[in-house]
Amino acid sequence: MEEVRVFPLSGVVQNYAWGKLGFNSEVAKLIAGSDPLVMIEDDKPYAELWMGAHPKGDALIKDNRIRQKTLSQWIADYPGCLGSKVKDTFQGQLPFLFKVLSVNTALSIQAHPNRELAAKLHAQFPQHYPDDNHKPEMAIALTQFEGLCGFRPVQEILGFLKSVPEFHTLVGPDAAADLRCSVEDAGHMQAALRKCFTRMMNCEKKVFVDQLNVLVKRVTEEAAAGKDTSGSNGDLLLRLHSHFPGDIGCFSIYFLNRVTLEPGEAMFLGANEPHAYLFGDCIECMACSDNTVRAGLTPKFIDVSTLCEMLDYSPAPPSAKIFSPVPDPSDPCVFLYDPPVPDFTVMKIQVPAATKQYLLSSLDCVGILLVVRGEATASSPAALSDLHLGRGSVLFIAANEGVILHSLSPSGLTMFRACCLL
Repeated sequence: MEEVRVFPLSGVVQNYAWGKLGFNSEVAKLIAGSDPLVMIEDDKPYAELWMGAHPKGDALIKDNRIRQKTLSQWIADYPGCLGSKVKDTFQGQLPFLFKVLSVNTALSIQAHPNRELAAKLHAQFPQHYPDDNHKPEMAIALTQFEGLCGFRPVQEILGFLKSVPEFHTLVGPDAAADLRCSVEDAGHMQAALRKCFTRMMNCEKKVFVDQLNVLVKRVTEEAAAGKDTSGSNGDLLLRLHSHFPGDIGCFSIYFLNRVTLEPGEAMFLGANEPHAYLFGDCIECMACSDNTVRAGLTPKFIDVSTLCEMLDYSPAPPSAKIFSPVPDPSDPCVFLYDPPVPDFTVMKIQVPAATKQYLLSSLDCVGILLVVRGEATASSPAALSDLHLGRGSVLFIAANEGVILHSLSPSGLTMFRACCLL
């Protein structure tokens, strides 16, 4: 059945503890929209929806007339569906993993290695770094989405060293002084910032736990008295501490930018970029890898020395981390999120209510389509039959295949399409 090149998929739901509960989760809303028989449990976390061919979450082909049951099995049998460039460049593998995330509590202070470091870590510690691929990723906000991303401008860090004595204690007076002296010397600044961050992350546990308890007590009392705690980033500190008491990652808020994305805005996380997702719902697309170096705000394996060594210590304001999509000049309904890596691109497709028929153009690469709003019938010579698409529907579209959508929704359609535009 090689001629079947357009078919529906069932994504894999991951019920991680940090996910939003029940219908507070966009993941839950999407899976319920695609299958009304699914029972959503109010007290169950619906953290991630995986749409791809990852070994830990291989999407299922929903049409039972197709013998192969998983997407990875289908691609292995018919690698031409990827498109010749993608097939040759990525050795017959789907290069990206497409996701929806619904975040209720922080995921972890983490970064992802480049290809060189990934290969080294995988060779040395395969139990913790299970493949040799890099893992750039991009988050596109569905709701207001909050995270930590990249090092703050040095003046902001110096401000916290002055206003948060507990933070200053962990960094140490000599490293703090070194950072102050580096303000006029960009060449020395990154080395000084590395020194400060590494000192804090390697602080003796009893010392940082004692200092964190003192800080939390002080900020709690100040908040109760109606005082402004922004000089200590108090609201976020108390939030993180309530979920991860005694965790060194609570102090990372004084180093890393607090970034808030409005719906439709995105941030790209390249190799060695320190980050953590804090709260909200997003579309995520990433290279198909499971390599994450963690050092706080997580119960998982942490690798402080590797993280401190690998990080990009280039300070920048939060605005530098946020970007919006670029309109596609060939289609007024399409907006491109095109990060500086070859592994993936995401298209946001907004079909207005007045447009009753819309052509999803063929691309010379594989694509996965997710409907987040609206309803339509999809037809294609490459499909077994016409398909009904609604909120949460996922469609696999092989390379060089177009799909005609007949809109059934009075409010139009909103979709995201992950692909690999080499």
